[in-house]
Amino acid sequence: MVRNDVKMSPAKMAVQVAHASLSSASQTGKKLVSVWQKEGQKKVVLAVKDKKSLLELERKCKEFRLPCSLISDAGLTELKSGTTTCLGIGPDEEKKINKVTGSLPLMK
Repeated sequence: MVRNDVKMSPAKMAVQVAHASLSSASQTGKKLVSVWQKEGQKKVVLAVKDKKSLLELERKCKEFRLPCSLISDAGLTELKSGTTTCLGIGPDEEKKINKVTGSLPLMK
């Protein structure tokens, strides 16, 4: 999930999402990661309104015991250091993830 209120170039957004995906996957059990890899490593990029919304989704992930990773930028290029940009979730069962993300729109 990517914050809609942070202005990033498409390339910067891609890098932030990649960080979130890899970081979250590294916190997931080997069995789930193996299944995810065999099924094509599905990724969906969703939009959130702001940092407050992102932090609430992180809280829900923890409540549902979903692997997740909150990403903050290092500040080496476009953004101020420490800017929270996105949240990676999973891999895990789709129905579990949808309990947290089901109402969010796709990022455009």
